[in-house]
Amino acid sequence: MVKSIKIYNNFNINLSHQRSIILIGNFDGLHLGHQKLFELAKQYKKKYSLKVGVLTFEPMPKMFFNNNLKNFRISNQKQKINLLKKFDVDFVILKKFDKKFSNTKSISFIKSILSKKIKAKFIFVSNNFRFGNKREGNVKQLIKYESLCKYKIVKPKPLLKNKKVISSSLIRTLIQNGKIKQVNSFLNREWSIQGKVQKGRQLGKKIGFPTANIDIENYVLAKPGVYAVKAKKHNSSKFIKGIANLGYRPTFNQKKLLLEVHLFNFSENLYNKYLTIYFKKFIRNEKKFKNIGQLQRQIKIDLLKAKKI
Repeated sequence: MVKSIKIYNNFNINLSHQRSIILIGNFDGLHLGHQKLFELAKQYKKKYSLKVGVLTFEPMPKMFFNNNLKNFRISNQKQKINLLKKFDVDFVILKKFDKKFSNTKSISFIKSILSKKIKAKFIFVSNNFRFGNKREGNVKQLIKYESLCKYKIVKPKPLLKNKKVISSSLIRTLIQNGKIKQVNSFLNREWSIQGKVQKGRQLGKKIGFPTANIDIENYVLAKPGVYAVKAKKHNSSKFIKGIANLGYRPTFNQKKLLLEVHLFNFSENLYNKYLTIYFKKFIRNEKKFKNIGQLQRQIKIDLLKAKKI
């Protein structure tokens, strides 16, 4: 059974959560590198009999400072919290990242927040962690105040796989290139998108392959094309196999990017319901067909491939 987790929206945390192990970061995607960090935190938790907390930000600072950065996230906020529950985390400080907070001086973040309010005992950060107004603070500054603020900095080495540092940036690039198999190996799970099913033009239904149109919101855009997927309804444990097309439907001269999911042997009405779509494998690039018949023949070929996967 997955444990419950206490969520704070400010730094006024309970006394029982003060003097804990604190991991700071965006933790977008919670990939193998992050998982290594949480495994180490679990060892510290056992050794020192301390609670483990996460300090993370919403929206992600990079998205806050760049209004044009829309499709960027590997996981949404809800997915992140649910994943953190699996890593023996006791509480999460989900701090709203706004203009006021972005103006916080690095020394104030250290003394007033980490030391006075959170009273952190161990602070886990990556070596390239930056914080404070205009990113003035860094790990060297955190280490400088260890004795005064009575905490210890822990900065494990980044995780390498095939001579590459596993990072959220690398995973975003792989998603954009359709390298789903590699993405899933770096996440240690299938990459997924959660979204609301919207009513579309029902073109799929008209040609014999009804689809659920998913709002992809701020997720990083995968390579346009056809994917083998599986889906799960909100509050359900049952997976439904299917196939998805991410793209502009060039055969129908569609201009808006859509994620359309066709579920095998499924006829239930899903409008306005939430689905989680798990990406298993990239099948082919999106392409324009001369006519509907040609498209239908290709879809049948894609369905056979997806079912084998």
